[in-house]
Amino acid sequence: MVDRYNLMELMVCVASRQLEDGKTAVIGTGMPLAAAMLAQKTRCPNLITMFEAGSIAPQLTKLPLSVADSFTMTNALMLSSMDEIMTACQRGVVDYTFLGGAQIDMYGNLNSTMVGSDLQKPKVRLPGSGGANDLASLCWKTLIITPHDKRRFVAKVDFLTTPGYLSGPGTREAAGLPPNTGPYKVISTLALMGYDAVTKRMQVESLHPGVTAEDIRNNTGFEILFADDLSVTSEPTDEELQILRTQVDPLGLIIGK
Repeated sequence: MVDRYNLMELMVCVASRQLEDGKTAVIGTGMPLAAAMLAQKTRCPNLITMFEAGSIAPQLTKLPLSVADSFTMTNALMLSSMDEIMTACQRGVVDYTFLGGAQIDMYGNLNSTMVGSDLQKPKVRLPGSGGANDLASLCWKTLIITPHDKRRFVAKVDFLTTPGYLSGPGTREAAGLPPNTGPYKVISTLALMGYDAVTKRMQVESLHPGVTAEDIRNNTGFEILFADDLSVTSEPTDEELQILRTQVDPLGLIIGK
């Protein structure tokens, strides 16, 4: 039997389960890298990973430190450029992307630009979009990984860096973004969330073990929905934890945080 899991291990396992075998996914730095590797080594051996720096379909044998790490290029099918990756997204051939941000609202809009109301003198200056806006605008399904507290889950983002469902049903398409794209799942430190098909609002699908609905409400800055069939998130299996600890992240670069 493996040792008891920690919160980072739970989030990586939950994130990996959202991916599908045979699909394409643009993977970001950090936890998404560990999730993609775990998915490839368990449920999704034919998952096609892509990286913003240009690598397409590598074999993730060692955990890369960034999307431009040489380990994202091991036995890759193609070594191209950022232009090629973004063009693939624009063509509609990328199924998933993984993103994060400093703030997220009920419609899945993300802020990774600034905290505060003064653009010239923000309280906190953040890294900005990078490729996040392009990826969330063009990929079919956006997966978001983030800690869960009121500072991050806000009624309105201070700066709209990356579009979710904007202000509700139809507004994403009205802005010129491809139909049937948008936020898909949010994996937080408290729960797994999706989006209501009608209102496009964030909706809790499963509570992590030991978490209550009241915990979610107390740590969310907007009125969040709860699915009728609300469940408890499945704990990491022995196999998932063993592979995660011995093959994916043996140095604890992600799961040791």
